[in-house]
Amino acid sequence: MEAVLTGPKVAAAAKGGAFPARRLGFGESVRVGSGIGRVGFDAAMRRNRAIRVGTGGFRAELVKKTNESPRKTNSAQTGPVELFVGLPMDVALARGGVNHAKAIAAGLRALKLLGACGVELPIFWAVAQPGSDQAQFDWASHAAVVEMARAAGLRVRATLCLHGSHRRPGVPLPEWVARAATADPDILFTDRYGRHHEEYLSFAVDELPVLGGRKPVEAFEDFFRSFRSAFADFFGSTITGITVSLGPNGELRYPSFPPATGGHQFTGVGEFQCYDKYMLAQLKQHAEQSGQPLWGLSGPHDAPGYNQSPDSTNFFRDHGGSWETPYANFFLSWYSQQLVNHGDRILSIASNIFGELPVEISGKVPLLHWWRGTRSHPAELTAGFYNTDGRNGYDAVAKMFARNSCAMVIPGMDLLDREQPRELQCSPESLLSEIVGSCGKHGVKVLGENSSLVRAPAGGFDQIKANISAGNSKVKSFTYNRMGAEFFSPEHWPQFTAFMRSMVHEEMDSDDLPSNEKGMLSPSAGSASQKEREMQAV
Repeated sequence: MEAVLTGPKVAAAAKGGAFPARRLGFGESVRVGSGIGRVGFDAAMRRNRAIRVGTGGFRAELVKKTNESPRKTNSAQTGPVELFVGLPMDVALARGGVNHAKAIAAGLRALKLLGACGVELPIFWAVAQPGSDQAQFDWASHAAVVEMARAAGLRVRATLCLHGSHRRPGVPLPEWVARAATADPDILFTDRYGRHHEEYLSFAVDELPVLGGRKPVEAFEDFFRSFRSAFADFFGSTITGITVSLGPNGELRYPSFPPATGGHQFTGVGEFQCYDKYMLAQLKQHAEQSGQPLWGLSGPHDAPGYNQSPDSTNFFRDHGGSWETPYANFFLSWYSQQLVNHGDRILSIASNIFGELPVEISGKVPLLHWWRGTRSHPAELTAGFYNTDGRNGYDAVAKMFARNSCAMVIPGMDLLDREQPRELQCSPESLLSEIVGSCGKHGVKVLGENSSLVRAPAGGFDQIKANISAGNSKVKSFTYNRMGAEFFSPEHWPQFTAFMRSMVHEEMDSDDLPSNEKGMLSPSAGSASQKEREMQAV
């Protein structure tokens, strides 16, 4: 009989044998609850036959090498920058199960042998709370992943995702939350066309009883407390970091991109998100208190549409644009303050619940670098950062993080100015420097991430190294996103291996790690039968 473990039962089960602390081979499956782990990440990964990360000779050969030089394998633990790798977004299945369990287990071993400190585990609210009963949480699949990481000798940074995602793999908000949104769509962010963003609840309803009589902040607190209770035995030893979601895609921002799109495909200025009835009510109240009731009727009437350029309408024009008027200062100050207030509420809850544990608490801020060459910085304004020419919009954000004793996760550390489309006037390097500078001013620790998988011949890996080098004391930890088919592809895996070796195995000779003529890790010849080697190939 297979039991689905919930709540405090998870930690005891993990210790008692429900999640065996042993290495898992490619010939095994992991069964948790009603789910069965599957071999391989997807069809694309199975086609990459040249990449082999598994059992047998690969592990034996690398273990032999690392045993000969134990000091070098510990460099990731003692070095100034800790290196993590994000696990697939769908690694944990709702109602029990580890997706692609054998490939995950093999990947964890490979990361450990390369010198990684640990992995980042995304924990979506809807996966942890899959049913219609808002009081029930199911932690079995996540506990299995944490136990697999512990068995591999890796640490875990858990990301508690209060958001949903339309991107593959699609993850909605919990069923009971979605049901409340169906009854009252205005609890979701709404643009001026009346379209709703279904990935995150409006900041304006944080403290309103819109979820069947409950406030969203109360639901968030339940989620955090259940996680703390379920994983009590892992904190400090295996789980050493917790990142909490602060908005769409987990980032502290408004969903200013078009619905169901991501920032990597979007190049317009975006749109202000203040048109649900709750946001409009707060705007109206603020305008009346400011003595300008007509300013509280809506957002800026002359702002561009999602995919338009800054100069397509008057609001964001460099010279004579409305963004420099007293009205715009009123609106942008209010709009950005709602964002900071929301982040403060969530980080405060997280600090109260996890603050006494031996873990690092963090939240993510986006790197909205397009249109940085303009004076108004429209992509940042629509996302909620009042950061224009001559004005630092990240200072208040960093101060809020410092107030809650939280670290700041900043993505995009692989991006270079010279590789951005010139017509978009992008400057990720200057924006990153500005945000890091604000963190340094207020004593906020910086945790870095890349924006996406780095592909040759781009200089992303070199840029990452420059940003997290030992000489840069502000970046203490870096998470590389993310494990999956493309991560283990022949085009990417050798580059990542070289990057890891350069960061944590600097003293190793060129032949310290086994490789074929393409520089890919593979099992030793003769260490396994042909049939076994074929099963090991991913």
